[in-house]
Formats: sequence, C-alpha cells, structure tokens
Amino acid sequence: MQSLEERIKALPAGLQQEVAQFLDELERKGEPKSPRYLRQDWAGASSHLKDKYTSVELQHQAAEWWAESE
Repeated sequence: MQSLEERIKALPAGLQQEVAQFLDELERKGEPKSPRYLRQDWAGASSHLKDKYTSVELQHQAAEWWAESE
C-alpha cells in the first residue's frame, strides 16, 4: 500500500493542484470561526412591545432568528 505522499506525487500536475486546493479547503474548515455578535444599535426600538411580551420571550425569539440565519 502506497503512502498518501507517494499517491499524490504519482498524480498528474493538474490533479496535484486539485489535491492542494482541497487540502486548503479542509484547513479552512478546521479553523475556528470568529464569534458573531448581535448589534445593539436597536436598543429601545421595541419598547412599545413591553406590555405584550416579556423580555425572556423576546430573547427566545431573537435566539431562534439568530439560529436560522447561520
């Protein structure tokens, strides 16, 4: 059984380039993602809803929207 390095070296140059690109893609997938933060510039914009919804209900809804956007 050939080693991975031997198998790659046996490929034509064009396919070796594809392997290199694929490895780059795999490395990017393994990098930790930078954290995403919610903007806070809307603070107070929903104050008219305070009698209709609790802050916890609004937090749960915001979390659902956030999860859907990822």
